[in-house]
Amino acid sequence: MDLNLTSLDIAIFAIYILAIIGVGIWASRKGQKTKRDYFLAGDKLPWYMIGGSIIAANISSHHLVGAMGVAYERGFVAVVVEWGAVLIGFNALLWIFLPFYIRNGFYTVPEFLHKRFGTASRTVYSALILFTYVLVEISGVLYLGALALHSLLGIPIMSSVVTLALLTGIYTIAGGLRAVVWTEMLQLGILILGGIILTFATVNATGGWSSVLETSKDWDIILPANDPDFPWTMYLGGMLCISIFYCATNQFIVQRVMAAKNEWHARMGVIFGDYLKFLVPLIIVVPALVAPQIFPDLEQPDLLFPMLVEELLPAGLVGLVMAGLIAAIMSHLSGAINSCTTILTVDVYLPYFKKNASEKQAVRFGRISGTVIIVIGILCTALFLEHSDKPVFLYLLNAYGLFTPGIATMFLMGILWKRTTHAGALAAGILTIPMSIAMEIWFPGMPFFNRTGIVFWTCMLVCVAISLFTKPKTEAELEGLIWTKESLSLPPSERALQRGVRHPVIWWGLITAIILFFYIRYA
Repeated sequence: MDLNLTSLDIAIFAIYILAIIGVGIWASRKGQKTKRDYFLAGDKLPWYMIGGSIIAANISSHHLVGAMGVAYERGFVAVVVEWGAVLIGFNALLWIFLPFYIRNGFYTVPEFLHKRFGTASRTVYSALILFTYVLVEISGVLYLGALALHSLLGIPIMSSVVTLALLTGIYTIAGGLRAVVWTEMLQLGILILGGIILTFATVNATGGWSSVLETSKDWDIILPANDPDFPWTMYLGGMLCISIFYCATNQFIVQRVMAAKNEWHARMGVIFGDYLKFLVPLIIVVPALVAPQIFPDLEQPDLLFPMLVEELLPAGLVGLVMAGLIAAIMSHLSGAINSCTTILTVDVYLPYFKKNASEKQAVRFGRISGTVIIVIGILCTALFLEHSDKPVFLYLLNAYGLFTPGIATMFLMGILWKRTTHAGALAAGILTIPMSIAMEIWFPGMPFFNRTGIVFWTCMLVCVAISLFTKPKTEAELEGLIWTKESLSLPPSERALQRGVRHPVIWWGLITAIILFFYIRYA
């Protein structure tokens, strides 16, 4: 496939690229060059920027390209990873973890582990999360984006990888989180607009909305336990720990919440993200449900997105939708790179190498580490070149399953059970990768969600057992670190903000009810 772009398409695409770089450079010049400003945008993000940037960073080529491929192959069940994240992960962030991140003034998620347990658990988390970001968030997204560009324009995959990484790195390294969030808001608008255009074009080409309703008889969200990819048993452990990790304990997501103006804005930002998290998967999945009428026998489902673009869109709209794809890639990459630099600076450089570093030195190290991360991500992209026989989105989820059980255990046990000790949490963190690999070797045919669930509950049991035989911290040491009913309430100084329709519970209840309706209707 080789798409011939018109002059209008090229012009729209070029304007988008220039706009993103311009906004990024403009945002990078705002504010003071302090650690708080560079890594947390000066603690000034309002709710709509928090929610918008969370979803812009979250949705990327592994959704537009990867999840669309899964939906083509497996159907409506492809939405469960995203909607399950709302019901599990974002609820855990909203009602359990968020108050502790905000009230303690943390820069990074590992700082919670350091304060709750000690240095070693913070180090284990940092190592696990950096591996995850480089191998999944950066490399996987670069590969899928480059695959789409190669399919449409004939650009060599590695050339696309390098170009995308460098363009994103320019404003991310220069401006920190402030530049990331401002560009993500623009990218989110382009992403949603491009997705809606492609959805309507596909639906119209297949007979209108009646063709979508025709597929609804096969909209199964809860599948049998022996399903190879989405067994219902995934909700017993695999989905639970991956969602809690990704949405509630993941620097990539949580960093935006930590940068909120106050706790009310942080809560409303997460809830706004819930609504976007409900909408965007529909934009991605609906075209894939009716696409078999146009392309009945795709050997490589990950090519569905570029094929729909080439086949259905007129001049001008091709450039806009391609800009939406690039927006998804760049927003995700910028978030991942910024999270890596924050953790490397706050959790590695400052505590281990330069405790007395000045604000300027910390920011400079963050920029240097960002450059290194980009280079490593480009090199690791080659790992995905052999994953072409099955939707790459499933490989990315599988990779998450290697790292997340121990991380989810450390945070859940640490915040919910005061008897949890440093030794117990550390054992769970260290156990997760070797046990995941062993499970994959011993049970090669087991769905990765089930495998991840078994590892998760094993980590939990190990954490409990070791904690019961080791000395816990005192009540005084745990003050402000264990969840209680009071954690659900806003600080007294902010309660006036939630009067009437501004109350977070109203908007949270509405979106939760909508998603639960779909689960009940199509179970």
